[in-house]
Amino acid sequence: MDTERLIQSLAADNAQRRRPVGNGLALALMVALPVAAVMLLSTIGMRPDIRHAMRTPLFDLKFVVTLALAIPAIAISLHLSRPEASLRHWGWMLLAPVLILALGISGEMMMPDRPPMMMRWMGHNAMLCMTAIPLLALPILAAALLALRQGAPSRPALAGAVAGLLSSGLAATLYAAHCIDDSPLFVATWYTLATALVTAIGALAGARWLKY
Repeated sequence: MDTERLIQSLAADNAQRRRPVGNGLALALMVALPVAAVMLLSTIGMRPDIRHAMRTPLFDLKFVVTLALAIPAIAISLHLSRPEASLRHWGWMLLAPVLILALGISGEMMMPDRPPMMMRWMGHNAMLCMTAIPLLALPILAAALLALRQGAPSRPALAGAVAGLLSSGLAATLYAAHCIDDSPLFVATWYTLATALVTAIGALAGARWLKY
């Protein structure tokens, strides 16, 4: 076999090995997300006034923020499942929810009838937020790590951490349907702390389970 054919063969084999990671992650999320949704609905449920809340911009903003975290994290997770992949040229995507939250906080500050800052910051269910998001994220994280094991990440802890980001982003999207605290300041504080916890769990789990 000449050099050109060898290169083509290796490239084809590499493509065949990478393809199932995306398929596997999609299947894993299709299974895990309904599980997390059932967990939410069978325990705390959705907020009673959700139909009215859906017509308010701050309620809708929560979903924009959480999905702005989850969607880039899914793409980065697939990227990191490849050997020798790094966050270079990819990490900037994770700034999207930060910028959206900054705009949301600035916009809320200009609202004339806004509640006091301490009330917006602490909200009503900070501890529930800190508990519910990690618990809802666990089945999603487990499924994501199982799917990413089909790849060959050279930095398993980092890959696990990003899997934690995608899991917490999706879990927070579900939890937002229950959360009665719509202030971007609340989201920036408590959703972020819950996300950091899941990310740390993902990094620890990835370091152990994503080695190849």
